[in-house]
Amino acid sequence: MHLLFRTLLTLFISRRRPRLSIWGESSLPLRVLPTDIDIAMHVNNGMYFSLMDLGRFDLMIRSGTWSQMRRRGWSPVANGETISFRKSLTLGQRYSIETRIIGFDERAIYFEQRMVSAGEIYAKAIIATRLVSRSGPVSNEDIFAALGEPPADLVLPEWIHEWRLNNSLPSTRRPAPHSWVR
Repeated sequence: MHLLFRTLLTLFISRRRPRLSIWGESSLPLRVLPTDIDIAMHVNNGMYFSLMDLGRFDLMIRSGTWSQMRRRGWSPVANGETISFRKSLTLGQRYSIETRIIGFDERAIYFEQRMVSAGEIYAKAIIATRLVSRSGPVSNEDIFAALGEPPADLVLPEWIHEWRLNNSLPSTRRPAPHSWVR
């Protein structure tokens, strides 16, 4: 809930920042706030993904994608994430969230996002996202028709296909029973 105001501020400010292509790169400057940190006085590991939402919003708004999605009744949802940490972001520290689309497959669009401070990568994440409508997932054909074709050299790295295969859960139309606790 505490990110709601920062999200609304990002939505407002990003509309006034320079336009870019959805296939380009976004850089969103931020500062570590008291609501971002944990008892160890650094950004909480769970907070990174929430903050990275802001970077994806920035890219979508500045490219005009957000307004096109809203007009069509499409909503973005994350359905897979992985992150690696290198250094801790601390209270008051300035940093940026660097965001770009690195590829897609038949089920998802993949973003790479980095937390960068003073030219150094502090954390890097891969986020698999889908666009959904009231009638279900939006096809790549519909997405590309609305947003434009991706660059020809945008090829998803092979390891991401393997990561996705090894970490995915069954579709919501199939059972996914839990059997740890009896």
